[in-house]
Amino acid sequence: MPTLRDEPSASAAAGALLLCRAQPEAVGAAAQLLREGMLLTGAGDDWSVLVPEGRPWLNGEEPVDRVLTGWAAALAVGAPWPVLALWWDADRSGCTLASGFRRTVGYEWLANGTPVGEDEAMRTFAARLGLDPVLDMQDLEQLTQPDSAADARARLRGLLAVLTRAGMALPAGLAPGTPADRLLQAARELPGTRPVSWSGRREAARAQLDVVQNGSLGPWTRGPRARALTTAQLATGLPVTLYGVRRRSMGWIAAGALLLTHGALGFAYDRVRAFD
Repeated sequence: MPTLRDEPSASAAAGALLLCRAQPEAVGAAAQLLREGMLLTGAGDDWSVLVPEGRPWLNGEEPVDRVLTGWAAALAVGAPWPVLALWWDADRSGCTLASGFRRTVGYEWLANGTPVGEDEAMRTFAARLGLDPVLDMQDLEQLTQPDSAADARARLRGLLAVLTRAGMALPAGLAPGTPADRLLQAARELPGTRPVSWSGRREAARAQLDVVQNGSLGPWTRGPRARALTTAQLATGLPVTLYGVRRRSMGWIAAGALLLTHGALGFAYDRVRAFD
């Protein structure tokens, strides 16, 4: 008879993926500012996937869902593309969608597949990801209905099946329910995978400026709209960082730091271009 010691802990069974609707070059420049070890690879047309090492939840610092919510918000807040975080542990699975300055939206299922979210979340997913409001929405609504044959991991697979019609193609081996260490191993074996890590302030700033110059970080990089955006990022970054410090949440600290960085770089770029 198995004992509690024989059963995997929630943290050991946990894993996560960050799906970004952008090319790997743009995602990599933003992701390194999270200062977390990750692997990055393409995931279909105009999609990328980040596979995190998972140190915060594996070390017992924070639950996987809280970490992924902060990371998704940090990546999306300074970019024109949305970020969908998929996460799971021994007890639950779920997803969180972040898009710009808008409130993050999430949904989750218990291990047996019981839905515990609000139906409105799926409608928000469809709208913000540009999915078909009829066909895709019907499939998303099925994920919010009781189904004794579908556990939490099957629910995430159902969500991914809908996203394939939007061009997302998750590489082999990156399946929902796989622990973080096995996800990393699978990602390393994929062609085109690259590591994402903190390269120092100077290199990170240079990478961000390169992305700003080619327009990947936002729809406006100069002029009144750009100044309004950078001002909002700077004004929001500090309270978000302080919130993360109070909650001891590395995800929200990263979100605040990324806001401040994007705001400062956008402001500097706008000033430099003004003299051209």
